[in-house]
Amino acid sequence: MSSPRIQLLGTGDAFAAGGRLQTCFHLRTSRTQALIDCGATSLAALRRHGLNPNDLDLILLSHLHGDHFGGLPFLLISARLADRRRRALTIAGPPGVEARLKAAMEVFFPGSSGVPAPFRLRFAELRPGRPRRLRDLTVSVFEVSHPSGAPSHALRVRAEGRTITYTGDTEWTETLPRAARGADLLIAECYTYERSVRYHSNYKTWMARRDELGCRRILFTHMSEDMLARLPGLEGEFAADGLTIDL
Repeated sequence: MSSPRIQLLGTGDAFAAGGRLQTCFHLRTSRTQALIDCGATSLAALRRHGLNPNDLDLILLSHLHGDHFGGLPFLLISARLADRRRRALTIAGPPGVEARLKAAMEVFFPGSSGVPAPFRLRFAELRPGRPRRLRDLTVSVFEVSHPSGAPSHALRVRAEGRTITYTGDTEWTETLPRAARGADLLIAECYTYERSVRYHSNYKTWMARRDELGCRRILFTHMSEDMLARLPGLEGEFAADGLTIDL
């Protein structure tokens, strides 16, 4: 059995702390190439790392803030006009994802949402308690605490005998241990060191509650300047743009 590989194309916050790109993780299995979140810089990140956007089968979205889904208008319009995409693409996210994406496309490129795509574009709405089979991935979501105009979710992805959980953006909530339990890798938002920022997580809380998570490995991401400045003296694993992990 092969093992999935995840490459962290963008690990920054919404404000490019440390010069990092916005959230975008590339997941590769033997049958599927997927993105987990697609922040506004994602198309640049894909090209920077030599990944062809036309090879993507699936995009999974944790929530509908621009630094997590704002790259989709650029990716889809590039697919039509520059990349000549023909491969089917599925976008899976919170309820209302299709309408929000169309609204975003109309803001950036008026009239673009009504132009037929030369490839099959499908949408799937993800809901807690309803795991979805998407190609060779089984995707479950857990509601978290981060208002974004639609439900915000932690994503739990099972593929080829491995499990990856990604918290999305959230403050601590009791759904997180359920989402993380037994995961081979938990990618956790860690916005600040100890300062409490509503609807975001901090390092001190994660470390104090580490034993509740029940995951094998935790990797911190989406860090502010406050957090990045402290990294040299901290225990743990920390994401960086371009980091690749074989599970």
